[in-house]
Amino acid sequence: MRPLTDTRPKPMIEFHGKPFMQHTVEMLRDQGFERVLMLLGYLPEVIQDHFGDGSELGIQIDYVVSAPDDLTGRRLALAADRLDPYFMLLYCDNYWPLQMDRMWERFLAIGAPAMVTVYGNRDDYRHGKDAVRVGADGYVEVHDRSRTAPGLKGVEISYAILPRSVVDLLPAEDELFEQAIYPQLVERRELSAFVTDHRYYSVGSLDRLGETEEFFARHPTVILDRDGVLNRRPPKAEYVRRPEEFEWLPGSLDALRLFRDAGYRVIVVSNQAGIARGAMSEADLAAVHERMLRDAEDAGGRIDAVYHCPHGWDDGCDCRKPRPGMLFHAQQDFALDLTRTVFVGDDERDAEAADAAGCLSAQVTETTSLLDVTRRMLEGALVA
Repeated sequence: MRPLTDTRPKPMIEFHGKPFMQHTVEMLRDQGFERVLMLLGYLPEVIQDHFGDGSELGIQIDYVVSAPDDLTGRRLALAADRLDPYFMLLYCDNYWPLQMDRMWERFLAIGAPAMVTVYGNRDDYRHGKDAVRVGADGYVEVHDRSRTAPGLKGVEISYAILPRSVVDLLPAEDELFEQAIYPQLVERRELSAFVTDHRYYSVGSLDRLGETEEFFARHPTVILDRDGVLNRRPPKAEYVRRPEEFEWLPGSLDALRLFRDAGYRVIVVSNQAGIARGAMSEADLAAVHERMLRDAEDAGGRIDAVYHCPHGWDDGCDCRKPRPGMLFHAQQDFALDLTRTVFVGDDERDAEAADAAGCLSAQVTETTSLLDVTRRMLEGALVA
């Protein structure tokens, strides 16, 4: 990370006017955490001078400082008497949009004494970094930092809920905490996983700084279902197969214009089982969407991307709503924080997909148009 880290630890590299670590601390505060304990080694005074006691950020911040060469095992052992009976452990160089209520619900439901967050890595985002295997029951079956065990799929990113008693399992010699502790917990069947497909962002290497910068830019973005939100929904088991069959709902084009004027990116996601059923082709759908994008531009709006699921109802894909695959695809392509992104749909499948992805959601109904929803969003009203 040199020369960026010649005069500061890597978590203090700035993105949009704030050190990376401050983005994390503010997220923890907003998720209801009241105290952060920072375990520091390299240039600790840079972090301490910036954060102080945390009062300016509305959170209590304490510190344990040890030698720069200490590994995470020794640092946690030194902090043992400062830990709560249960605590959350984070790496300082990873940011993942935490939703603590969901994690805690999952933690209680499985019942294991410890839980770690795992990025599913379905898209091979972290090539060669798979180090865990999670069973169908939610328990971690293998944690292997050497990455040589068979069947590994998933990257452990910390955000771990742990009992203070794990410190007692640390060996006398200094070792990476996750290397020393997680295999022991796996062997005891005491480690569960919160698996996520939402990308995490890092300040751990120079090649990842660009996407982290893009993520923290937090470009305003809205995700829209198509049929029933933008255009009239065709009857059940029928499809919009030709451009002339695409009929805009009243106010939808105005909504797109308002979003563009407000600087929003607009992404459309749509189930299109008619392709799998042979009622239409990919080329037919492309022609429909070409007309849709052109109409939006002509009206002063813009649609930045369109994702569709071409699979049938029973194909078992990850992209057909109510599954959240298309939302995660958009997240990855546009570096979105889905916890700050609204998905507007018109039926229960859309609401379920939004919930599965961690999105905020809003609904178009017979009495509430997309234009109504758009005005509420732009006025700053909470959408849920």
